[in-house]
Amino acid sequence: MKAITVAAATLCLLAAGPALAQQDEAGCKDSPLFTRFPNMHIVGCQARQFDLRAFPTGPADNDGLTKPVEVEGPVQWIKYELNEGATPPSGLQIMRNFENAAKKAGATIEGQYPGWCKAHYDEERMPDMGNGCVSFGLTMKFVKSAKEVWAFLQADGDGGNYLLTISEREAMKQEISVTELVDKLSKDGFITLYVNFDTGKSTIKPDSAATLDSAAAALKAAADLQVEVAGHTDNVGTPEANLKLSQDRAQAVMTALTERGVKADRLTAKGYGQSAPVADNRSEDGRAKNRRVELVKK
Repeated sequence: MKAITVAAATLCLLAAGPALAQQDEAGCKDSPLFTRFPNMHIVGCQARQFDLRAFPTGPADNDGLTKPVEVEGPVQWIKYELNEGATPPSGLQIMRNFENAAKKAGATIEGQYPGWCKAHYDEERMPDMGNGCVSFGLTMKFVKSAKEVWAFLQADGDGGNYLLTISEREAMKQEISVTELVDKLSKDGFITLYVNFDTGKSTIKPDSAATLDSAAAALKAAADLQVEVAGHTDNVGTPEANLKLSQDRAQAVMTALTERGVKADRLTAKGYGQSAPVADNRSEDGRAKNRRVELVKK
């Protein structure tokens, strides 16, 4: 997806007073999606090639919770602070500037929370954005050339600082060839597939087609192998629900493989729920690795 650049003039409603220019944290830079608010510098940043974030959307329900929309793909997180001596903008001013800039760039506003702790979000799946309380928050979605880019802004109420998380929805790239997949299946006895499903369901998302194509090609190249399609989940939810979900997802992947030409009598589907984690469930990164389907040589 081509970068969507927002002009600095769009973001600048007020020119803050004389400020001391300050250097950005080493290795950090602006996202190509937005110019920064005037008189700010970057004090922290993170980037991941592929991860999951849950963006808060819509109005809060009766319990103050927002509806999360899960986005898997490249993630960028940036923290901005006000330069020394600059007049701090209000949290609402920052939020409204980003809102106007996003709309002019063709984005839709999926959630807006103009005040202090207006709603709550899943802080475990949106790390480093605060304590789970949305304050002067804004969720934006950009769509271009069939690509989605989501951005979540949180602004400080009176200090003039703000945080951004930006994620592009993308299928996990297949890092090894079909031949390497066959070799790995024969040598290690299994290969791991990170297939994207609708949240809490066994419906496979379209962006997993390439992963399933590669897996089917590998199985057809190793036509003598009998394989178990094993479903696994993280530990969010009850063990009973996760066991059923993993079974349903394993069956869905098995069906997808047979639709791609793999003979059904070579495959069996079994769900293991949350019983066999490969990473620490206390972190979102670990939970993402635990949500997987494995092809296991029998």
